[in-house]
Amino acid sequence: MTRLTVYDDREPERILFTSSDPAAIAPKLREINVGFERWDAPIHISPDAESETILDAFRPYLNTLMGATGAGSADVVKLTPDHPMAGALREKFLQEHTHSEDEIRFFVAGSGHFVIHEGGKVYVALCEAGDLIRVPAGARHWFDAGRAPEFTALRVFTHTEGWVAQFTGDTISDRFPLA
Repeated sequence: MTRLTVYDDREPERILFTSSDPAAIAPKLREINVGFERWDAPIHISPDAESETILDAFRPYLNTLMGATGAGSADVVKLTPDHPMAGALREKFLQEHTHSEDEIRFFVAGSGHFVIHEGGKVYVALCEAGDLIRVPAGARHWFDAGRAPEFTALRVFTHTEGWVAQFTGDTISDRFPLA
């Protein structure tokens, strides 16, 4: 179930807000310029489908989204527990970082936690199939799909080089274990 939990960044055990209601999640994330919405797309596609099949199925939605954001490309990212790089990728994604462009993800299947560190708070957004999240350029964040990751997501990019992170060096993610 999609969920947002907000913590004080100095007290990981102190919950300031929690909700599983998308109608409450979206405005709370908007407070820090993070976009969140549910896509009620009538598309049901296997997460095991080829990337091109997934992209083609969601093309009408992607075209609208890319037109609205000025993005120039989209791809599919899949991570499963048996992926040979699952552990290394998790460690990389767990480090707090920023990007020079918005990070836009639509979850086709599975789930993962986007964690945004802003204004003395840590916003933990558990995103699942049907969730679209947009983390703005420059926002400090990390991602955790757990020790046994299982997700398929569409990624939307403005820059042709794709996912490029600038790591902050802050170890805050060590204090907020999630999955």
